[in-house]
Amino acid sequence: MDNLMSVVDWSRAQFALTAMYHWLFVPLTLGISVIVAIMETIYVRTKSAKWLEITKFWMLLFGINFAVGVATGIILEFEFGTNWSNYSWFVGDIFGAPLAIEGIVAFFMESTFIAVMFFGWNKVSPRFHLAATWLTAIGASLSALWILIANAWMQYPVGMKFDPAQMRNVMDSFTEVVFSPVAMHKFFHAVADGWVVGAVFVVGVSCWFLWKKRRRNFALSSIKVAGWVGLAGMIVTLWTGDGSAVDVARVQPMKLAAMEGLYRGGCGQSIVAAGILNPDYDGKDGSDEFICALRIPKALSLLATHSADSFVPGINDLIDGIELTPQGDTIWHESYAERIAIGKQAHKALRAYDAAYAVADTAAMAKAAAELESNYKYFGYGYLDSPHEAVPPVGLTFYSFHIMVICGGYLMVLFVAVLWLVYKRKALLEKPWVLWIGMLSIPVVWICSECGWITAEVGRQPWIIEGLMPAKAAISNITSATVMTTFWMFAVVFTALLAAEICIMLKQISIGSKKEDTKD
Repeated sequence: MDNLMSVVDWSRAQFALTAMYHWLFVPLTLGISVIVAIMETIYVRTKSAKWLEITKFWMLLFGINFAVGVATGIILEFEFGTNWSNYSWFVGDIFGAPLAIEGIVAFFMESTFIAVMFFGWNKVSPRFHLAATWLTAIGASLSALWILIANAWMQYPVGMKFDPAQMRNVMDSFTEVVFSPVAMHKFFHAVADGWVVGAVFVVGVSCWFLWKKRRRNFALSSIKVAGWVGLAGMIVTLWTGDGSAVDVARVQPMKLAAMEGLYRGGCGQSIVAAGILNPDYDGKDGSDEFICALRIPKALSLLATHSADSFVPGINDLIDGIELTPQGDTIWHESYAERIAIGKQAHKALRAYDAAYAVADTAAMAKAAAELESNYKYFGYGYLDSPHEAVPPVGLTFYSFHIMVICGGYLMVLFVAVLWLVYKRKALLEKPWVLWIGMLSIPVVWICSECGWITAEVGRQPWIIEGLMPAKAAISNITSATVMTTFWMFAVVFTALLAAEICIMLKQISIGSKKEDTKD
């Protein structure tokens, strides 16, 4: 058992490491590809040599980032087979479909047209080249679409049924999988997040140009495009974030409770705008979950259900199976202890089906299959040893979520301020303290983006598939030493790749800053 948990912990750590590094590159690819496409559109419409040079400069930085992102993304997909083979077997028919489409259609589309972007300037017409640039940006977003559909299915499994004869889940409705509201909100939220990351990157680098007193026209033109893209990205992020909050409250209430550090909920539940969790809180009544907290009355109920007086359950409420009506009446659902018991009954029925299948006892097979189907809703809980095992790491989830929200609010203000300055107060935009804010916003936006990913993934633990399979049931039959070795290998390689990208980008930014502004 100790070796099993060690394998689980190291496998989770390795996947988290790969995902976190990969997510450093993905948002920038999504955002800067759109910004480059807009810049090239301006060039094609105006025939301005200035915009051609601006386009080529940012396109070069996009290409550097794209190459490193592909390397980490391929490893991430391979890890499902190497470290999570039980998971791959259990739901491979469903999970593999969107990933296959991503590789065959979206990634192929990106790879094809990115070649035209970089090597087709003097070989194809300007309009064809522009189309290739837009198709590369669209391909990047389509790649994100299919990957996020797969991820959303893990958060909210729909469109499938369990086949006891195969001992695995099979797809029942491709449409339900693709058009799940969780998938749609995750897709638009992630793509808009990419626009924000790309925009902050362009604004920050342009501010460095202005701080060095180099290429003023180049920098101001870049800031204008990036400012509008970033503002649009923030608006879409806020809109889809609201939809995602409703989704989480509906299908992952334990994640929502962890995001708010909420143990006992209520009707008209307040939200913690900022706070410090009490590390000694044991989840029981009689003490406060927070050392200090700034609360907004009824805001969590409004965010979760769009009703200010609705009930939002806390961690203990969910474990106990308690819900309250606005009138104060108690409604009882299955407690987590009952879910575990039901899940174990489902496991027992599956074993009975397997035994009957081995001797071709059709009557016993039918009986076991019927019992399995009636209890399958809580199949995953049968792997748990106690109700509290279903509680995610509250501290990490809470702080990641709130850091993301605070940084997001800052970025919204940043883009409004940047656009006002670049159009109305250019002289103020060139003040050193203003430029330093722009440059220091680059790490802020990546912190915001990474915290969003941590919230989404850590908040659903221990589940690899919500309610159906915990991480400890999904791993491969490998030793912890193997996973530890590859963990440190990947850590070294990914760090080297990140360092190489930063060095190459800084060099290209330095080279670009030393050129003279091109006149129209």
